[in-house]
Amino acid sequence: MLPFLKKKGSAAGPPALPAWHPNFRNFERLPDTKVVRTAFFVNGGGILTVIILLACFGYQEFQLRDLHGQIQDWQARIARDQHPSDAAIALFKKYQTEAARVNEIDAFVHSGAEVSPLLLQIAQTLPHNVALDLFDLGTSGLHIVGTVRGAPDLASGYASAYLDQLRADPVLNRIFDSIDLKKLDRDTTTGRLSVDIFLHLKKAPKEKP
Repeated sequence: MLPFLKKKGSAAGPPALPAWHPNFRNFERLPDTKVVRTAFFVNGGGILTVIILLACFGYQEFQLRDLHGQIQDWQARIARDQHPSDAAIALFKKYQTEAARVNEIDAFVHSGAEVSPLLLQIAQTLPHNVALDLFDLGTSGLHIVGTVRGAPDLASGYASAYLDQLRADPVLNRIFDSIDLKKLDRDTTTGRLSVDIFLHLKKAPKEKP
């Protein structure tokens, strides 16, 4: 018969110590056993940064090329429309010149002064020793130039007398506001005195609205 099995005692024995042996491993020379290495993240971050910078640079280059294209398009339009624009400007300047002439004529027509009665009045009141050389009626007044006949020492007196005669004329006073002597010169060719007179037209009263 088998011997009786002995029961274990209730008191446990001391824990068994692991077997001790020296550790000769050099951790600095051991290979890295990480599944994802740190260098991967560093390199990946650098590559991503470069990709972002290249994308920004490419987008800016695209915008610059688009802007240059728009500038060239506008320059082509300007060059195309330059000739019609110059022609329109020249036509407008011509219109301004013609409009100024029309306005001058219109102002003269509505100034209230008629050429025929004025010329007739000047001719009728002209002294025998004064010859009329110029009769020019404009929008601002009447310009007349005459030659005074007579001795040199008396010609200036004749010119002054004619100026006073014009200023005292009742017909002229209704049309002109003032009469001025512009110039009194002696013609070196003929030796006679030339009198230059300007008669300022009265301004027409403004119509009430």
